[in-house]
Amino acid sequence: MRVLITGFGPFPGAPFNPSATLAKALARRRRPAFAALDRTVHIFATTYGSVDRELPKLLAQQPDIVLMFGVAGRRRQLCVETRARNALSVLFPDAGAYRPQQSAINRGKPPALTGNAPFARLLGAARTRTRASRLSRDAGRYLCNYLYWRALEHLRQDGPLVQFIHIPPVSNKARRRGGKKQRTLSLAQLVNGAEAILIALMVASLAASRN
Repeated sequence: MRVLITGFGPFPGAPFNPSATLAKALARRRRPAFAALDRTVHIFATTYGSVDRELPKLLAQQPDIVLMFGVAGRRRQLCVETRARNALSVLFPDAGAYRPQQSAINRGKPPALTGNAPFARLLGAARTRTRASRLSRDAGRYLCNYLYWRALEHLRQDGPLVQFIHIPPVSNKARRRGGKKQRTLSLAQLVNGAEAILIALMVASLAASRN
C-alpha cells in the first residue's frame, strides 16, 4: 500500500509550520501496522505554484492514500476536513508573495468538492488518541484548501482516498481565551492522532479494494 503524506513550509505570519514536522514524524513512525506501507513524505513550499507543479507528479505515483496536513492559526483542535471550497483568498499572499486575482479556484466548477474518506471513522479514530478533534466543513481560502481542492480534482474513480487535516499551532504555553486558560495540543498528541487517522484510512482502503 502506497501512502503520500504532506505538510507545508513557513508562510507569512507562521515562521514555523508544525504540519511539516508532523508529516515527517508520521512518515518515520514505526508500528507493526505500518510494516507493509510504502510511505512518501513531501513538504510543499506554501505557494500556489509549488502545489500546481508538484502535486500532479506526486499523484502520478498512484498512492492508495493521500493524507495532507496544514496549520490553521485560529484552530484549537485537530480538524478532519470534509470538503474543499472553490475559493481563494485575494487578501493574503503566499510565501512567494503571490496574491490571487480572483476569488474562485475554477469558476466553471461547483462551490465545493466533498472528500471521499470515511470522515466519521477518522474522527472516531482521532478521538481515541486526542479528544480535541472534530469534523470541519470549512478548509478556508488559503493554501490548505487549495491543495485539498486540487487533490480531489485529480481523483480517479478507483481512488486514492484523499484526506486533509487541519492542526492548531503547537505550543507548550496555555493561551487565555474568554478569561480561561486553554492549552493547545502538543506535537506528540497531534502525531498520535495522525497515526490513528492513518490506520483508519488503511483499513478503509483495504476494504474498498476487496469490494
